[in-house]
Amino acid sequence: MTSFLTLLYKEVLRFWKVGFQTLAAPVLTAMLYLLIFSHVLEGRVRVYGTLPYTAFLVPGLVMMSVLQNAFANTSSSLIQSKVMGSIVFILLPPISYLSFYGAYIVAALLRGVMVGAGVLLVTCWFAPLHLENPLWVLAFAFLGGALLGTLGMLAGLWADKFDQLAAFQNFLIMPLTFLSGVFYSIHSLPAFWQAVSRYNPVFYLIDGFRYGFFGMSDVSPWQSIAVSLSCTLILAGLTLWLLHRGYKLRQ
Repeated sequence: MTSFLTLLYKEVLRFWKVGFQTLAAPVLTAMLYLLIFSHVLEGRVRVYGTLPYTAFLVPGLVMMSVLQNAFANTSSSLIQSKVMGSIVFILLPPISYLSFYGAYIVAALLRGVMVGAGVLLVTCWFAPLHLENPLWVLAFAFLGGALLGTLGMLAGLWADKFDQLAAFQNFLIMPLTFLSGVFYSIHSLPAFWQAVSRYNPVFYLIDGFRYGFFGMSDVSPWQSIAVSLSCTLILAGLTLWLLHRGYKLRQ
């Protein structure tokens, strides 16, 4: 456990030292999204029958913040270490690939959950929220952080330059999160786009997380947890295999 805890401490300290950038800035961004969209659409859109749009929007923004920051933490840490050459100081000690993976994912979870809690704290004043199923909220928050943290590790392992990582984030992560039902219910879409949305794993994370607040969702939370858990296990297995091989780390 010593290597795991040491690496975890290093990763947490890395984002904590620049908290204004890694913690405060995402909270401000989410609050701006809420102010703009709630001002434009509040009173014009009702979701699940009688739910105010602002109340519908808050959990989506919270979960989107968790996911994006979990991805950013692992991907940015790995690419910075590779580009600067400091990755050698992690590879030289006898740190197992399981400890390596675990420390990065737990740090990503911590950053994602901290940002999500901050977003919830500053946005819950704009709409009445109540937790129907707190365990679902926690389950999807931690599962989402683990899934996007793992995807961030894959991106960081694959990328050799910052622009490659930016392309991964701009052309994959951003569309997956913004087109996942954060700002709308998929039942408001045409049938074709509803079907397309069901192939987006982030949709199930957002929808399941929102179910924990309102007890209402576009699909069953059990289906959402099954899809999310399956995707997490598949990506975790792939990541562990690449770490075991030293993919793009031991050159």
